[in-house]
Amino acid sequence: MKYLLVSLLAMLGLAGCGSLFHSSAPAVTVYRLSMEPKSAGAPIAADLAVLLPRVRRGLDNDRIAALYPDRRLDYFAAARWAGPLDEMLQDLTLQAFRGAYALRNVDTDASAFASGYWLEIDAVEFQAEYPDARAGADEAPTVHVHLVGRIGGAGDRRLLGEVDAETRQPAASNRLTAIVQAYNQAADAALAKIVADTTAVLGRNLEIR
Repeated sequence: MKYLLVSLLAMLGLAGCGSLFHSSAPAVTVYRLSMEPKSAGAPIAADLAVLLPRVRRGLDNDRIAALYPDRRLDYFAAARWAGPLDEMLQDLTLQAFRGAYALRNVDTDASAFASGYWLEIDAVEFQAEYPDARAGADEAPTVHVHLVGRIGGAGDRRLLGEVDAETRQPAASNRLTAIVQAYNQAADAALAKIVADTTAVLGRNLEIR
C-alpha cells in the first residue's frame, strides 16, 4: 500500500506540472544577420585571427536591444538573436572579411597562434534607438552600431593600429522585421569599414617590413 501511495503522489505531481509543457507564453522568434560579399580585389599576403569581440554591459546577451530617450535600455519581447552578441559579431566579421577576399586567410581566435595578425573589436553601440516619445508613439527607431577595433601582431602583441566604424540606419517602420533589416544594414556598413581600414593597416605594415 505504501508503494501504491508513492506512485499515486508521483502521478499527481506530474499532472500538476502540465504548465511546464503547455506554456501560454508567446513563441520566441530567432533572427540571424548576414553580410553581403564585397570584393576588395586581390588579397594581400596576411593572415588574421578575429578575436571574440568585447560587448558592453547590457548588450552582452542574445536579446535585441532598444534604447529610449530617457536612456532606458530594454529588449524586444519574444525575439532573440541566433546567439549571444559577441559570438554573432565574430561570425559576421568573418563573413565580412571572407566576402571581401581582402586577406590571404581569416579565422577565429582558435587559430591565433598560426596567424600573423589579430583583430579585437569592441561593440560600443548595438541597439535600436527610439526618438522622443512626443514625436509620435509609433515612430520607427534608428539602429545605431558603433564598433572600435584594435589590430596587432600575433608574435609580439604589438598594437599596429585602430579602426573605428559608426553608422546609423533608420528602420522603414516600427515593425520588428523592418527593425532587424535596419540592424543588418547598419552592421553590414560598419563591418565593411572595419574590413577596409584593417586591410589598409595591414597593407602598410607589410610594406614597412
